[in-house]
Amino acid sequence: MNSIRLPRRAAAEFLGTALLACIVIGSGVTAERLSDDHGIQLFTNTVACVLGLGLLIVVLGPVSGGHLNPLLSLADRMLGRSERSGLTRSDVAVYLLAQLLGAFSGMLLAAVMFQLPVAVSGADRVAPHTFVGELVAAAGLVFVFSSLARARQSLPVVAVTMAAYLGAASWFTSSFGFLNPAITLARVFTDTYAGIAPASALLFIVAQLIGGAFGAVAAAALFPGEPTARRDEADEVMAIGIAA
Repeated sequence: MNSIRLPRRAAAEFLGTALLACIVIGSGVTAERLSDDHGIQLFTNTVACVLGLGLLIVVLGPVSGGHLNPLLSLADRMLGRSERSGLTRSDVAVYLLAQLLGAFSGMLLAAVMFQLPVAVSGADRVAPHTFVGELVAAAGLVFVFSSLARARQSLPVVAVTMAAYLGAASWFTSSFGFLNPAITLARVFTDTYAGIAPASALLFIVAQLIGGAFGAVAAAALFPGEPTARRDEADEVMAIGIAA
């Protein structure tokens, strides 16, 4: 993956995160407009996000690793990947900036498509139980991502597994699995089904970071040792991931 120049990888992360944010917000707006039933709204939003994430990982994974999520870029570095096959510190900084800019661009694109104002959300989502839910969701996400990387799974397996986890986390956690700090921040500025109030977003991001650290530690304990670099498709997906 590091054989590909950083600007090209950053562009892939920007584009992928932008499209993912647009999918998260746009499908939420569609779900809200088509039905008043909260279960149907969640199902519609989840299906779109699962399908979208899987496609984005398959398409962009060979370029940047298809992280599309600061948690996964940080976990990639935290687990001590080699300089040859993993992200350097400067890579991580560029990836995080690209993901953040991409998330806000995707939010703006959804606003244009659905003729929505850019407005601060009033959706207060934080509570002790939802904080725990988001922590659990993020821990699981990073654990799954890191385990797949260390087991050197192929790109199709990674895409299906990460998308499946996103879908599961949307339903089994009390927070509905936001999972992505960059997109969580972008969702502050959409007062729609997908929105989240600023205070809730900040606490969700804290939960995501804490949970992500736990997930990385658990993966390192169960899959000890740095993965051996392979010159095949698996080497491109050592750090692939989500969320919404």
